[in-house]
Amino acid sequence: MARPIRIQYPGAFYHIMSRGSDRLNIFNDFQDYQNFLLVFFDTIKRYNWAYYAYCLMPSHYHLLIRGNRRN
Repeated sequence: MARPIRIQYPGAFYHIMSRGSDRLNIFNDFQDYQNFLLVFFDTIKRYNWAYYAYCLMPSHYHLLIRGNRRN
């Protein structure tokens, strides 16, 4: 069954989560975490989002972001 359509509007909060296939690790060492955060912070800046929390674990991550308040 498909996931319901995500409701999007300026300034909305989103909990984003991703897990490795079969719960396998997606981060294997410190460099993997560092690379992920570099891309994450670049994306935050590029799209003018705000982040409120993030949690990186070996097999998955959680992000709490707020979308751009402008259209």
